[in-house]
Amino acid sequence: MSLLCLHSVFSSPATNLHSHSLVQTRPYTPRFVVLSTHSNAKILKTNRKSRYGQTLSLYDDDSEEEGEDDDDDDDEGKEDDWLADDDDFAEIEEYDVNGSKYRSQKGVNKSKSKGSRRSPVKGCGVGSFRSGRSLQGAQEQLDIRNRRNTIKNSFDDTYYNSKDVDQRGKVMTRNATENRYQRLSEEIELDEKWLPLLDYLSTFGLKESHFIQMYERHMPSLQINVCSARERLEYLLSVGVKQRDVRRILLRQPQILEYTVENNLESHVAFLISLGIPNSKIGQIIAATPSLFSYSVENSLKPTVRYLVEEVGINEKSLGKVVQLSPQVLVQRIDISWNTRCIFLSKELGAPRDDVVKMVTKHPQLLHYSIDDGLLPRINFLRSIGMRNSDILKVLRSLTQVLSLSLEDNLKPKYTYLINELHNEVQSLTKYPMYLSLSLDQRIRPRHRFLVSLKKAPKGPFPLSLFIPTDECFCQKWAGTTVDKYLAFRQKLLLKDFAKKYERRG
Repeated sequence: MSLLCLHSVFSSPATNLHSHSLVQTRPYTPRFVVLSTHSNAKILKTNRKSRYGQTLSLYDDDSEEEGEDDDDDDDEGKEDDWLADDDDFAEIEEYDVNGSKYRSQKGVNKSKSKGSRRSPVKGCGVGSFRSGRSLQGAQEQLDIRNRRNTIKNSFDDTYYNSKDVDQRGKVMTRNATENRYQRLSEEIELDEKWLPLLDYLSTFGLKESHFIQMYERHMPSLQINVCSARERLEYLLSVGVKQRDVRRILLRQPQILEYTVENNLESHVAFLISLGIPNSKIGQIIAATPSLFSYSVENSLKPTVRYLVEEVGINEKSLGKVVQLSPQVLVQRIDISWNTRCIFLSKELGAPRDDVVKMVTKHPQLLHYSIDDGLLPRINFLRSIGMRNSDILKVLRSLTQVLSLSLEDNLKPKYTYLINELHNEVQSLTKYPMYLSLSLDQRIRPRHRFLVSLKKAPKGPFPLSLFIPTDECFCQKWAGTTVDKYLAFRQKLLLKDFAKKYERRG
């Protein structure tokens, strides 16, 4: 029993050490060990496999969206020098503290109950550690796997001072288990050794409901030690991932906590840079498609890129642009999506292969759109307003994103305004297809109404070319007034239209 108690003092994540937790095992042996901040125990549920025995999914669906507001927290910028290559901690066999020898328990006590307590070994007072006394043997060189990691004192201060000592000298279980994570402990068998990781992830805005999602999606992600998790997330932040995006990344791809920097993250980032993607865009791509880290660079990502170049026909210089516009092209069955859509556009509109390649280069999201629910309904709408296949093809070559616009909220209202208010014709859309991509409320209607109010609207069909220039150019060339006056008019018009919509709903 005395052996277990000392182990709790050193291995417990709550112990508040103000010096490096390193000691020499024996005076005559050169081997040094690290006192682990917590054990790497297996999950307590006996009907589940351990993290080493569980089959990991090759990828997860990136189509999911988290409908939660992002927290705009500033990056902490705090780093640890101790970044182990894996998630195991070193075992402690025998060590000296203040001249007395102690032995730790090998392995993990998996039968520990919630109310159990470990008592200190005789000769080792807990209060001495609470007061910040240094351990003998600190500042010695470590002999761990990578022989290059050290421990920061601030790490212990940040995560491991949440236990307290009662009057009898016993270490009391921290209240976080019962209070802060009460809902989580009711949903799953919460291991106390996970708490440092949960505390750290909470700094990114994750709550108990998020941890439950992570547990259900990939339980082993919660078994990662906090040092490894911190190393990996800080690396993502260093390459441009926004702190507010970390929560969404973890909910979509919790496995990312298991991907090492040296063997996974760095190689994938280097691959993206090799495609010509600017460093400033790397973080956005990771946030959009975190599952790309679950794909092998050599066996999956590079073959996909070769297919885009050799089979689809995308210019190598355009690869970076294509991936920036749609990172999902790297993680989907590109051969199937390309062939089906190329054949469809060829049969439906008579589109030459070169035209389809241009469409994909300008708008690679085309490869993700459903044919029956996405492409075909929009093509049929353009036909219904009087466009021929050749006209539709001309519009799509110039503005492929028309295929992504909503029929009810976008295309139909703009067509109605074109005919009824602007008194223009459908054929004008083949010359100015950009009209379909402009905002009806923010650009088309305000500029038209503004010129009408100034009595400067052209006679006859209202020219669509007036909607293309910037506000400055429009005001200077057509309205003959200041931009501020136009913006004030637009704001008043928006409020008026909003009030009308509100009255209709009421």
